[in-house]
Amino acid sequence: MNIAQYFSPHVDTAVKLLPHALGATDDASHDASHLLRVWRNVQIISEKEGGDSAILMAATLLHDCVDMPKDSPLRSSGSRMASEKAFATLTILGWQQDKADMVAHAIEAHSFSAGVEPKTLEARILQDADRLDAIGHIGIARCFYVSGRLGRAIYDPEDPSGSRRDLDDLNFAIDHFKTKLLRLSGAFQTQTGNVLAAKRHKTVKNFMDGLLEEVSID
Repeated sequence: MNIAQYFSPHVDTAVKLLPHALGATDDASHDASHLLRVWRNVQIISEKEGGDSAILMAATLLHDCVDMPKDSPLRSSGSRMASEKAFATLTILGWQQDKADMVAHAIEAHSFSAGVEPKTLEARILQDADRLDAIGHIGIARCFYVSGRLGRAIYDPEDPSGSRRDLDDLNFAIDHFKTKLLRLSGAFQTQTGNVLAAKRHKTVKNFMDGLLEEVSID
């Protein structure tokens, strides 16, 4: 899939970066379509908030350049490894060090599991743009896709809502809504991101409530 054309006005640079953009993975939750969605979110947020579009484009394309499975014990190190690879790639391509540093920081700070504070506008925008793709309708779809790949059940038949047990999103997909998805909207970095996140948060909450109502055994 040739997606460079969608990264205007940086198409030529996108052509150079795309071969480095994705690790050797068959994970459709982190594929070319994910990059396009994140880029669209970046553009929407940046239109209101500002930011260097070249930095944002490179950070978007390279933020998943290291493939780290969801169930890997190294998961929290994935964004750091991706930032290091991105910096090396951009340096080889002739980017100035300060610009490559900005891209690398945005990539390291985008991850939920890494817990790195974004210190630049571009890092805040990328984090918001990526997290928007984890909620809303697409976030729900991605959650169940990943859970299916990992062999997780949709819910615990004895206690679907997790009200009488510890939440366990390693075994039950719906638990991930409470452990992560419904926590995301309270930590967005930009005003525009917050507005978009509030709408998607409502979508996730309504879906979870509806599903739990359908499967309740009480």
